[in-house]
Amino acid sequence: MTAVDLARLCKRLGYQFQDERLLQQALTHRSADRRHNNERLEFLGDAQLGQIITRWLFDHFPEAREGQLTRMRSILVRGAMLAEVARELDLGACLLLGGGEMKSGGHRRDSILADALEAVVGALLLEAGEDVCRRVVLAWFASRLAEVSPQNADKDAKTRLQEWLQARQLPLPEYTVLDIRGQAPDQQFDLQCALTSHDQTFTATGSSRRRAEQDAAAAALAWLEEQA
Repeated sequence: MTAVDLARLCKRLGYQFQDERLLQQALTHRSADRRHNNERLEFLGDAQLGQIITRWLFDHFPEAREGQLTRMRSILVRGAMLAEVARELDLGACLLLGGGEMKSGGHRRDSILADALEAVVGALLLEAGEDVCRRVVLAWFASRLAEVSPQNADKDAKTRLQEWLQARQLPLPEYTVLDIRGQAPDQQFDLQCALTSHDQTFTATGSSRRRAEQDAAAAALAWLEEQA
């Protein structure tokens, strides 16, 4: 990456790195360099990002319950969200990848982008300290912080799964009752949630169809976020 590329990236980040080697390391995937890559910076940045978002939520939602705070934080720091922020900063164009990752489109992969964003946070913390790091990170997340709320965090799993898929223009999940056992009011429903876009199915059992749908949707959403 040239000095011009680094300067443009720093402008997008909202911070001018003095140690450009530190920034370059944050953008180096292990496929490009097994020894000097961004994995340690990612570890540091992951913890720091969580702390920044946690403190912001704590300060801005004094009436929110612990569970609401936890769900809001999960929404903001999940892999898919970090990848979106990384794309806005155009980190993908600056990544240093090995040949295999380059050919397979690694610069577009959610997991690689999310890891790189966390690594940049770690680099920011090391060079500029906590206060500057917090200011820069909160600027990246400003639009998302403006939208998050305890009410949104309380959305059920089916709603959140539907919104996740719609945001990516993917087909909606298909729910199918596989079996109903017992007699009312002690019935048990076996239900399947199918994600046709990913060729994956998730099953759950509940005391009602609605409960089983919610549990299957939660399993599907958790799987999707792990893949991101």
